[in-house]
Amino acid sequence: MEKRSGIFAGDDPIAIARRWLDEAESSEPNDPNAIALSTVDADGMPNVRMVLLKEIEDRAFVFYTNYTSQKALEIDQAGKAAFVMHWKSLRRQVRVRGVVTKENGPAADAYYASRSLQSRLGAWASDQSSPLKSRATLLAEVAKITASKGPNPPRPPFWGGYRIVPTEIELWADGAFRLHDRFVWRRENEGSDWAVSRLNP
Repeated sequence: MEKRSGIFAGDDPIAIARRWLDEAESSEPNDPNAIALSTVDADGMPNVRMVLLKEIEDRAFVFYTNYTSQKALEIDQAGKAAFVMHWKSLRRQVRVRGVVTKENGPAADAYYASRSLQSRLGAWASDQSSPLKSRATLLAEVAKITASKGPNPPRPPFWGGYRIVPTEIELWADGAFRLHDRFVWRRENEGSDWAVSRLNP
């Protein structure tokens, strides 16, 4: 296996992904932490949507959502998910596949408390992914929640985080004449060692 250097240097793909995200935060104009999250429904039909990645931990990628949303229902049913994060400014992307667990404890409480008051109230008011009669209906629900929950609402029991613990991570960088650089790390499970290989562009 060739020795990797430059932006691909290192043996831990999660650490490299974190380093790339740090770089993107100074160059990407909007939401450098946006990911296209992919799930499948009970019939195997895929779904994809943009969400914001909130943290890259040493072992996992973390995002937060409503646990009654379509994505959450599909994640809970399959126990797996995938995402891609792409930065036009850096001309790089990260692809991740793995198993998913809930973050429904102190870390979720802390992240929820760090959000703006309007976002915290919105989490209570929105029955995410379900039909909505009108925007006025949603705003009325926000007003009702504001009156009942006050200026420091607790985290809703139906809202929290998910951790994607990767079994596969691909790091891609644009190359001249479409001769891109691609490396993929794979492992059987979280306790296994990573095996890395270069892929054809």
